[in-house]
Amino acid sequence: MSRRFVAAVSAIVTAASLSVLGQGVASSLPAAGTAAAPATPELSNTTRLADRREVAAGSRAYSIGFEDGRFYANGWHITGEMGGVWTPPLKLVDGVWFGLDGNWVGPATKFSSGWGYTKYDLPNTAGLQVSRTDFVPDGRRGALFGLTITNPGAAKTTKLSVDAHSELMGQYPWGFTGVTPNASDNLPDTGRFDGHNLVFTDNGALPGAPMHHYAGLVGTSLKPDTGVIGPQFYGPQPGHRCTGTEAGAPADPKPSACDDGPFGKGTGGELTYTLNLPAGGSQTLWLGVAGSDQSLGRARQELSKLLQDPSAALAAKIASREQLAQKTQLSLPGDPIVQNAVDWGKQNIADLTLSAQNLQIRWTNQGKQFPAPLGTVPEATWVGAGYPDYPWIFGTDAEYTAFASVAVGQFAAIEDHLRTLRDISDILNNRSGVVVHESVADGSIWFGHDSRHTNPDGTIAYDFNTDETVKFPSAVALLWRWTGDNAFRDEMYDFTVRNLRYVVNTLDADHDGWPEGLGNVERTGMGPEKLDNTVYFIRGLYDLADMANSKHDDATVAWAKNLASELQTRFDGTWWYQAAMQYADSLNDPGNVQSFQKHWIGQTPMESELHVNGQTVPGLAPFDHGNTALAGRENDCFSGTPPFNPGLFHTGCGGGPNGLGEKVIFGLTTSIQSVGEGNYGRLGPGQQQRYTHALAETMFGEPATGGTPDEQPGAMPEIFPSPDQGANIDRCWTCRSMFMQAWGNYGTAWPVVHQWLGVSPDLGNGLVAFVPQVPQGQSTVQGRAIQLGNGSADVLATHTGNTYSTDIATTGVGTNNVIIGHTLPRGTKPAAVVLDGKSVNNYKVVQTNRGNEVTIPTSAGHHTLTITV
Repeated sequence: MSRRFVAAVSAIVTAASLSVLGQGVASSLPAAGTAAAPATPELSNTTRLADRREVAAGSRAYSIGFEDGRFYANGWHITGEMGGVWTPPLKLVDGVWFGLDGNWVGPATKFSSGWGYTKYDLPNTAGLQVSRTDFVPDGRRGALFGLTITNPGAAKTTKLSVDAHSELMGQYPWGFTGVTPNASDNLPDTGRFDGHNLVFTDNGALPGAPMHHYAGLVGTSLKPDTGVIGPQFYGPQPGHRCTGTEAGAPADPKPSACDDGPFGKGTGGELTYTLNLPAGGSQTLWLGVAGSDQSLGRARQELSKLLQDPSAALAAKIASREQLAQKTQLSLPGDPIVQNAVDWGKQNIADLTLSAQNLQIRWTNQGKQFPAPLGTVPEATWVGAGYPDYPWIFGTDAEYTAFASVAVGQFAAIEDHLRTLRDISDILNNRSGVVVHESVADGSIWFGHDSRHTNPDGTIAYDFNTDETVKFPSAVALLWRWTGDNAFRDEMYDFTVRNLRYVVNTLDADHDGWPEGLGNVERTGMGPEKLDNTVYFIRGLYDLADMANSKHDDATVAWAKNLASELQTRFDGTWWYQAAMQYADSLNDPGNVQSFQKHWIGQTPMESELHVNGQTVPGLAPFDHGNTALAGRENDCFSGTPPFNPGLFHTGCGGGPNGLGEKVIFGLTTSIQSVGEGNYGRLGPGQQQRYTHALAETMFGEPATGGTPDEQPGAMPEIFPSPDQGANIDRCWTCRSMFMQAWGNYGTAWPVVHQWLGVSPDLGNGLVAFVPQVPQGQSTVQGRAIQLGNGSADVLATHTGNTYSTDIATTGVGTNNVIIGHTLPRGTKPAAVVLDGKSVNNYKVVQTNRGNEVTIPTSAGHHTLTITV
């Protein structure tokens, strides 16, 4: 055995020999006491498993470990503590480990991601075949680990040991220098064995913080033979504590060299069981880890619920994820990697959908204070930004992820996220209209407060980002158009008006119309007026005007629409930077002097879609400038080349405040380029396809990692292998980006559903349009069960030779006002248009940045349009 199985000083309770629940060979469906065999598609990996993180997640908890089945320290908000089992806002344990007959179960030989679960093929141990299935039931504050043991020989008795190491701590405070209170103030855990479970508690208060009563339990439905408590218990791992000051960054130390971080003050324990294994049979023991940030009593309730029927809970989990998969069913025979990316992106978004209760809203001022709460949000649901360091609530992330969410039919979670942002923002900012930047699940706010101060050099420092405030009305309008939910519009409307009124009244000191403040490029050296803020402000004004018009708020319609139109008219002349044939990143005062630092936001004028007078306008930039700017980024100064990812750099060569560029490829930057390409009809190889494939390859196989996924199979990371930041698996325990990030799905799901299939609902105004555009080099794209309000639509678009065809079928979409069409190449005119077998001439041809959109009104139901050119 690789490490001791000796008991620490503690009470030891002996029980009678017990059999594992259930008996027999595991089948393809979950049965009592057995783990489910694959019931969904799985993606597997067998290489460098100790270097790759993974997550199994539910709506109230998640477990982050490594693909070899071990739990290593990783993450940087709280150094090394962002993995393990969490039930937001509380961490429960660093990990759990299993042993058989005095031998620790070894590292996995294969890891598999399923829809709603993860699975490990483990090496034979003590003559037994072993595998593990992890999942988190939705609504439960805990995780389940199913150890399936197959006995290939005669009936036998075996000893099972389970180690767990606790770490009861909140998502905040973090461990950065100067943060008060600090993660270094973390209180020690206390452990005991209650005769059935390992019980861990942490009762006390951090400096300046209120009293807390944290509790976590580890156990099974069986009564153990023994239970012991002690300071170690990391299974086969030595318990090495890394400090975060080791030499070797950004490459070393790898997570597998670190079992704990500098702030860990947990304790450990071990449970042992006697199992009677029948000859030739497979059985599963379900270990539960559950807890509460309220009391030990509630933690006990959570564990009891968690262990009631794990196999049934797994079946329900898989069924719920299969239901998500049934929405937006794609068939992309000419681009299967993008089809797969959208399919697995649905699961990513679901994995990141979390909830918590009783958020105490505090303005920490970037860790400088910890005052009494300003108010409470009783319940919150959100789509987390990413695992492991960004699982909480963000403004800008949600405002991009919303486009992916509606495209795959996950309306409820993103609606709840927007409600959560509004509720937190109104408490934090006294209803000023400023949108919070981020909030952890306990309500602690690092950034996003409506305040500012003067720097020593005289410049203004903002404690919030303007971009999140100007983007918010568009996110609300997006949901309203896709759902037709006027109640949601009405609920959010007042806040959206206050968003943009605030910007006009307080963020335009020079009265030129361009909003001031911080945008999404969190870098120094930019002028006070940022490009992305301007682009999204114009879009937001048009979206607000659209919602106001539907509510007959004529004053707001006139104000928002007139300002948007005036700014749109002046936009290109002010922001187009002719010297570089790109858009300026920012403007410096006085005189609105253009500054071009080559940041990714230069593509937002093409990425943004406007809704003007009932018409969808793809891209704010005029065609010639937009087309030029997009093409100008498709080179090695702005985008990656193999073996790196081919996506868009944060900052092009020679750019940025120091002139060194920032050749780091993000999922978001690449998504912006992808969507922008689609808005200008640039869908083929070397154009949009370059960037959709850049996003997709990280999920399934990328050159930088030898043709394997970036980390977890099927998960899109935050940052892709780049010249200035290599693959995550080659980086140190605190040097990595998120291994699963939500917003990158914007660049795959939205282009396919909205641009290729042309699904463009405006259900708030009682209209839905289907105007597809088949990508160059492909002949057929198809989507079924695309969610529109309470109904759905199927779309088939084809292009063969001189013939373009659109076939639609709507069900229960809530309107009979339907437009069917097809987007032809720019300059191409139809020679014949046939609707449902009859030649028609009442069609309309409108040239947009996508191309020539040929449309004709029809009704709900099944229709086929054929255009010959």
